[in-house]
Amino acid sequence: MEQENVWKSYTKKEIKELDKLSKNYREFLDGGKTERECTALAVKMAEKAGYQDLHEIVKKGGQLNPGDKVYAVNMKKAVALFQIGTEPMEQGMAILGAHIDSPRMDIKQNPLYEDTELAYLDTHYYGGIKKYQWVTMPLAIHGVIVKKNGEVIDICIGEDDKDPVFCVTDLLIHLAHERMEKKADKVIEGEALDILFGSIPLKGAEKDAVSQNVLSILKEKYDMEEEDFLSAELEVVPAGRSRESGIDASMIMGYGQDDRVCAYTSLLAMLEVEGTKHTTCCLLVDKEEIGSVGATGMQSAVFENTVAEVMNCLGQYSELSVRRCLANSKMLSSDVSAAFDPTYASAYEKKNAAYFGRGMVFNKFTGSRGKSGSNDANAEFMAQIRGILEDSKVAYQTAELGKVDIGGGGTIAYIMALYGMEVIDCGVAVLNMHAPWEVTSKADIYETKKGYVVFLKNIFKGA
Repeated sequence: MEQENVWKSYTKKEIKELDKLSKNYREFLDGGKTERECTALAVKMAEKAGYQDLHEIVKKGGQLNPGDKVYAVNMKKAVALFQIGTEPMEQGMAILGAHIDSPRMDIKQNPLYEDTELAYLDTHYYGGIKKYQWVTMPLAIHGVIVKKNGEVIDICIGEDDKDPVFCVTDLLIHLAHERMEKKADKVIEGEALDILFGSIPLKGAEKDAVSQNVLSILKEKYDMEEEDFLSAELEVVPAGRSRESGIDASMIMGYGQDDRVCAYTSLLAMLEVEGTKHTTCCLLVDKEEIGSVGATGMQSAVFENTVAEVMNCLGQYSELSVRRCLANSKMLSSDVSAAFDPTYASAYEKKNAAYFGRGMVFNKFTGSRGKSGSNDANAEFMAQIRGILEDSKVAYQTAELGKVDIGGGGTIAYIMALYGMEVIDCGVAVLNMHAPWEVTSKADIYETKKGYVVFLKNIFKGA
């Protein structure tokens, strides 16, 4: 059941559409390196497409009607979009759900220290990373500083060509014989992932002169005191823009494609599709990389609460109606999958692996080993999806995340399945997953966006 490489079948028109999508996607990647930035970009795109702030409507006691488009932001780190259908919401929604957080390093709350006239910032890595991949490369700092009076200062250092960049230092090869004998997960310890922050001492300072100079610069440029680190969210990410990759420019290399490649294509599909009978929803959430915890993660009650608010504005609310709405919904958990890498072929089972250029990827289950922690989608749901994709000539493939006793991973699918809705994982295949720079195929991005559109339009047809 090997799938054909879709590049072989594309027309000139499709190549043009694919290149336009890829260009816009790269701009989204570059402008949205954090969950806050992604949320802001999504809201901007939604408002341009006619979406209104649900919280403002609720605050004014407003009502919703079929055809209305609304969005709801959660703590500036997650957003849900709804387009109201003509059918009562308790009949279910078509949902695309992706996450917008990515592996990175976070600046600690008490980070600044000095050693031998070098200033450093302490970090704590976020999500599953290979720590050795994050040393020596140019890094940028994105985030916010919130002062005691509530003033929010946006921070982005290292992306402009005139900005300085930062790095985690590494030991030169000439002195690294003992270090090179360590296991890969011990070559760089978590507490050693500190970024080099400055080296000029403040004139006249007697103690920690470099740190004092760093603090004077922060005060001058950002009106920031050292204590303001306590109420800051500063994320350390690779500096630089995403790029086309390969001599044929067939791929995209960039930071954070897990899972922003699925978030962007889901959002585009949501904004494109109109006039459906069933309500459509696009959900972009935070904290998936650390278990979907916290108030902005999928395990919180925020989504359920938001659905209740929407139904209340429609005059359709009751506790039972909300439960029916969620149970009757159908969802694609829009998340990436591991692309087959022939360099490391022994980690994959080739018949059940995802390949570049063969379209969007469905993972019937994720989890690890004996499917632990997995949502195992129903065969009936997969059959329905097969039908609508093949009718619309969307290229797709199925995969598992590596060999049975080697692979493992999770998404938000199992959380949404707790409501009783039909859910399956579906997204784009990625090389270098969780590395600072990940690689995707333009063709797979194009097919995935097409597939998300088909899902929103047709998943309830004939139901």
